Amino acid sequence: MGDPKRPKKKHVEGKPKRLWNSDLLMSELRLVGEYGLRNKRELWLARALLRSIKHRAREILSAPMEVREEAEKRLKDRLFRMGLISDINMPLDSVLALDVTAILERRLQTLVYRKGMARSIHEARQLIVHGHVSINGVRVRSPGYLVPRNLEDGIGFAPTSRIIKAKAAQQANQGEQAANQ
Repeated sequence: MGDPKRPKKKHVEGKPKRLWNSDLLMSELRLVGEYGLRNKRELWLARALLRSIKHRAREILSAPMEVREEAEKRLKDRLFRMGLISDINMPLDSVLALDVTAILERRLQTLVYRKGMARSIHEARQLIVHGHVSINGVRVRSPGYLVPRNLEDGIGFAPTSRIIKAKAAQQANQGEQAANQ
């Protein structure tokens, strides 16, 4: 069963084939900075998810036609709900063209920043970890949560967050100042 303090890896990535691949190291570092990831392990998790999706797509492409149609429909439906593909009618070959940025764009941290709820990607992470962000009224404290397409509109500040109260007070002060002028 193992030690509860030491969970098993969720990514299956052993030793790199080339220990010093400067292009890979620089691209990983750029992605970690651009998406405000805590460490490269979060990037490796996204790559592992993408790798499993592509592996499933390749399996479906090599399957017989009678099995392929139903499996292709299920995979594309799942990817559409996840928000990784924009159209459910696109060919399965386009799933193989996905890259890790498609998954990183679906993270709660990135969506909070893109919606303008935070001034920077790092502030978005801090807001989430501190419990100021909710999805449909449910507080989510994991910046790496992959937000499904149907819950994307429900992202907002938690009802009990002090940020909402501070913004309401600020708007009230601005309203009073405008009325006094």
